[in-house]
Amino acid sequence: MTLTDEAATGPCPLVAGNWKMNGLKAALGEALAVDKALAAEPEPVGADVMICPPATLVMVMAELVGKGAVKVGAQDCHTGESGAHTGDLSPEMLADAGAAAVIVGHSERRADHGETDRLVREKAAAAHRAGLQAIICVGETIGQRQADLTLEVVARQIAGSLPNGVTPQNTIIAYEPVWAIGTGLTPLAADVADVHAMIRDRLNERFGAAGSAMRILYGGSVKAANAAELMAVANVDGALVGGASLKAQDFLGIIEVYRAAGAA
Repeated sequence: MTLTDEAATGPCPLVAGNWKMNGLKAALGEALAVDKALAAEPEPVGADVMICPPATLVMVMAELVGKGAVKVGAQDCHTGESGAHTGDLSPEMLADAGAAAVIVGHSERRADHGETDRLVREKAAAAHRAGLQAIICVGETIGQRQADLTLEVVARQIAGSLPNGVTPQNTIIAYEPVWAIGTGLTPLAADVADVHAMIRDRLNERFGAAGSAMRILYGGSVKAANAAELMAVANVDGALVGGASLKAQDFLGIIEVYRAAGAA
């Protein structure tokens, strides 16, 4: 399967690893181990697989595994194609380095760098311009959840963060409740189902049939122990995995959910 496949019965799942600000060259062995394990499978694993390393490793990881079972993504981009923006990377640069996708609007970018829905939308449009898939992140804080504002907040982010021209081929949505990222906490499966159903409804309302084929990932303390329950939720089309993607064994344990489902 490829990143642009659309299964007849629904979106092809994606398991994407976000390494965040982790990983030196020595960590490339973990990506290679994942690639080799998937290549050794006699049948397709049942999901697309991607790793988004820090920018320093995008090119070398793409050269190492990007033509195999593991695709390579980036973690952020500038909106411009080039210019006087010291320290920034354009999506064209990331594509040139071998990236197939880029994460935009992650809650850590929204919180640490003050990124707004408008900026996230502009970054997603820039990713599309460069031929990259945009993985657009949305999610509520613990205060917003406790105030029963989850659906309102996520709906607003969906409306404001998605540019026109969104398609199942160029855009993936990732719902990550901020309070669940790296904490070991996860919402109930029923709560995930409610949010993903609302996202699907909003995508269908705005983009028609394309909304039904767009992948919606769940992220936030996903690990092998809870992946089967979370990935079985309606409208969950894969996972955006943080810490558990740093080690091949842990990441493969999550991917195994889809291999096992295909073998059942």
